[in-house]
Amino acid sequence: MNHDADGAELLTIGAFARASRLSPKALRLYDELRLLPPAHVDPVNGYRRYAPAQLERARLVAWLRRLGMPLTRIREVCELTPDTAAEAVAAYWAQVEADTAARRDLAAFLVDQLQRKGTAPMTASATPLTMRYAARTDRGLVRAANQDAAHAGPRLLAVADGYGPEGGRAAAAAVSALQHLEDAPAGTDPLSALEEAARRAHRAAPTADEATGSTLTALLRAGSQLALLHLGDSRAYVLRDSGLFRITHDHSLVQALIDEGRLTPEEAPSHPQRAQLLRSLDGGSPFTPDLQLLDARPGERYLLCTDGLTGVVPPESLQEVLTAAETPEQAVADLIALAHAAGAPDNVACVVADLHPADAEVPAA
Repeated sequence: MNHDADGAELLTIGAFARASRLSPKALRLYDELRLLPPAHVDPVNGYRRYAPAQLERARLVAWLRRLGMPLTRIREVCELTPDTAAEAVAAYWAQVEADTAARRDLAAFLVDQLQRKGTAPMTASATPLTMRYAARTDRGLVRAANQDAAHAGPRLLAVADGYGPEGGRAAAAAVSALQHLEDAPAGTDPLSALEEAARRAHRAAPTADEATGSTLTALLRAGSQLALLHLGDSRAYVLRDSGLFRITHDHSLVQALIDEGRLTPEEAPSHPQRAQLLRSLDGGSPFTPDLQLLDARPGERYLLCTDGLTGVVPPESLQEVLTAAETPEQAVADLIALAHAAGAPDNVACVVADLHPADAEVPAA
C-alpha cells in the first residue's frame, strides 16, 4: 500500500519526520502510545508509512510538546474539535503560568532561607526575639455557628478549622492541646514538642456518626527559630522585605488535583469537593503533619488563617493589608473586614504576629 484512501502517496517515516519536524524516534513512541499511529505498517518488514493528511495532527503534537504538555493530555486535545481544543490549550497554559508563579514564589522563599543560613549565622542566632501578636475568630455572614479556633501568645501561634457535627469542639481541642507549649522549658526541641502535642490532639479528636475533625496550623518560637506544624487547608504566610510567601501546602483534594494538572487554580473555588481534606486531625486517619523549622528575623510579620479568609480574599489583598497595617491588631481587624466585604460565607480565624528584637521597644497598639 503506497497511497491513502484519497489517492495521495504515503510518506516514509523519514519523509514524514522531516515534514512534521518530529524525529523518527518520537514518531515510533507516539505510535506505541496510539497518539499518532501510521496509516500503514508493512506486515513483512514493519516499515511505517504516513498519510499527508496526518501532518496537521503531527504538527499540533509537536507544538504541544514544545509547550511541555504531557502526552496523555495531548492525546485528549487531539481528539477535540478546534474550538474546544483551543479552550483546552488556553486552560493548560493558564495552569502552567499559575504553577510557575507558585514555584517562583517558593524559589524566592528558599533562596531567602538559604541566604539567611549562609550569612552571619552567629549574629542571627544570637538575636533574641519577641513577638507582638493578635488573634481573632469570626462566625462570618452565613454559617450558623463558629467552628474555627485561634491562639496567639508569646511563643505559640495556632489556627484550627473544625468540620462535621463536632467540628467546633475538635478545633478548640486542637488549639488547647498546644497551649502548654507557651511554658515549655528552655532547650526543648520545638519541632518534637509541637509534633507530640498535635499527636495527642489527633488521638483525642472527638468522634461522631458523621466525619468530624479539624485542620491545624501552628508556629512555635524557640530562640530565633520557628517550628511549623501543618495539617489540612488552613495556611501560614510570612511577610518579608522581598514579599509575601505562603509557607504551607494545602492537604486537600482540589490541591492534589491542581498538583496533578487535572484542575486549574481558577477552577478550584467552584469545585464540588473543594472542602474535602486529605489530611486532618480526626482520630481515625494516620497522623502525617508537615513539619518544618524556619529561621526567623526581626521585622517579619506572620499570618496564620483558615480558608474562610483565603477562600474569598486573594493573596495580593492579603499582602496589601499586612504591609499597610501598623499593628497585628489592626491587620487582623482589616483582614476580617475584607472577608466580610467578600460575603464571608465561612468562619474566619486570623492570627498575625510581628517579630521584634527582645530589647527593642515594641510599638504601642
